[in-house]
Amino acid sequence: MSENYQSLKRNLAKGWNTWNTRSVLSHVLLPEGFAINLGIKEYSEGAYLKEALIGRQNEGAESVIPNSHAYDGSYTNVKVLWKGIELIVETAHVDEEIVILVTPLTQTRKTPSLIIESGVLWNREGYVSREEERLIWSSSTSKVTGYGSGVSVDETNVQTQTPYLALKLDTIVGFSTGVKRDIEEIQCIIDEKKKQHKNRKKAYGELSDIYDSLQTCMAWDTIYDPSHDRVITPVSRIWNCNHGGYALFCWDNYFAAYMASIDHKALAYANAIEITRERTSDGFVPNCSWGTGFKSLDRSQPPVGSLIIHELYRKYKDQWLLEEVVDNLLEWNNWWYENRRNGDLLSWGSTPYEPRFDNYWETTGVNDTFGGALESGLDNSPMYDDIPFNSDNHMMNLHDVGLNSLYIMDCQILSRICYLVDRKEEKARLEGRAIELKRSMNDLWSEEDGFYYNKLTDSGKFSQRISPTNFYVLLGMIPSQNQAKRMIDEHFYNENEFYGEWILPSIARNDKAYPDQEYWRGRIWAPMNFLVYLGLRNYELQDARKELVQKSKNLLLKEWKEYGHIHENYNADTGTGCDKRTSDRYYHWGALLGLISLIEEGYVEGWEKSMEVDYSQN
Repeated sequence: MSENYQSLKRNLAKGWNTWNTRSVLSHVLLPEGFAINLGIKEYSEGAYLKEALIGRQNEGAESVIPNSHAYDGSYTNVKVLWKGIELIVETAHVDEEIVILVTPLTQTRKTPSLIIESGVLWNREGYVSREEERLIWSSSTSKVTGYGSGVSVDETNVQTQTPYLALKLDTIVGFSTGVKRDIEEIQCIIDEKKKQHKNRKKAYGELSDIYDSLQTCMAWDTIYDPSHDRVITPVSRIWNCNHGGYALFCWDNYFAAYMASIDHKALAYANAIEITRERTSDGFVPNCSWGTGFKSLDRSQPPVGSLIIHELYRKYKDQWLLEEVVDNLLEWNNWWYENRRNGDLLSWGSTPYEPRFDNYWETTGVNDTFGGALESGLDNSPMYDDIPFNSDNHMMNLHDVGLNSLYIMDCQILSRICYLVDRKEEKARLEGRAIELKRSMNDLWSEEDGFYYNKLTDSGKFSQRISPTNFYVLLGMIPSQNQAKRMIDEHFYNENEFYGEWILPSIARNDKAYPDQEYWRGRIWAPMNFLVYLGLRNYELQDARKELVQKSKNLLLKEWKEYGHIHENYNADTGTGCDKRTSDRYYHWGALLGLISLIEEGYVEGWEKSMEVDYSQN
């Protein structure tokens, strides 16, 4: 790890913020680990809400509506509804201190209590105590004192084992560190920070709602992982809590890095570098890596790492970023070529290994078709339902348009990175691979249908089950302009396949599995729209590009404005996300639907056909 990255990590992991993945009502000071955990005690059932998460769906669970959240925690706003209680929690920073304001919106028969619990997280050095109406956090290097503002209540029946304050929630109450502040003073600080945060959004003009949805989701999903001393943005807090503290997925977190790069360089770098550093001993970035210790050692995921790293470099021009990751990216590229080359082209696969854990994901799908589908990132896609698997070479008997297109793109972009870091031999090898595979992609083109199809390697027949991944050929600039136009005219705009009010469905509308609308069986997924959009930028296909931009924007804002949700996936008939429990309510890559608009309107620099870099500056 370079000194540049070590310094970035230290500067990122400091100050008060919602670092604790287990509750959006927990505010933690880094590096000390001092925690202020807010809880709610209600009296109709005597229940205690100790932790709150966005998007929980079990019966009786709290409903959390996330509002604003500055990346640095300087202002946060969240609404909580639970057992008839409704309240808004706002926080702000003043110098190095934090203030909290809790506003009840309803009154229940018996007034609930706000529990302000102290803690020192992650087994950090220190202790907590209470002296009269003060909470005190202490360590050998730091001391923080906190004060409640409100009417104290004598509440002893709560599930906390550390000192706490209990305040009556019949009116606005507050809390502040450093010095004792009254409600009016706390409110003034909150209002000022809220104004500053709103002003940042105004810079995005008519797309301020789009920026707000993306930035807010990214900020609430950003956590501190104490096991690796890192700040990361996993897919969602619910996934984290169900997987040992964090849940990293390969292409998901590369996309998170790209979204963060709009206005948070350090967070973008951290996400891109950390997912790359998850590389296995065999040389590939795994499908997933979880806080339980599980890492998928049989399969990778779509190779988009070089794309994202290159885009971060194009924006910030830091040579050290490329040097930090280039060896891992090269090993990953080599792994694809050596382990997933199935004749003239690549196939998705799953390589057997000795299991280390006794869990479902350790053995399910290994060395069979489902494992290959998991490697594609499209877990239950109908494209792979009936595809035979070769257990000897550990690959599907299928040359996949999406995989080969993404790999060709990876070779092209990684060769540019190699130019920038003076890796001439690797650059030449990558260019040779791209040329070789592009030539072989001609075998997947159907002149009759004007489309690139997946092809079965055993029979040589085309697979007619198609998805947006068939359009990924645009990313590697594989088709000619005429071929690309045919694909768009005959398939993108085909209402029996991909066109409609809500696009792009993850399997063609005329596929027998489309009515399932379950996960990758017909629902709309933001990463598919995003990658197709980038591909469209390589060609003179402005009408299709603008349609994809507008329809993606409409889809994102539909449930964002109504519920504050950023969904993992959406119904391709209705544009809703909440119709399925398998669509996480706050999954950050859903905001890629909005990133498309920000690129299109010039708020984010988007790649062009040549993907040119001004090498003269290096």
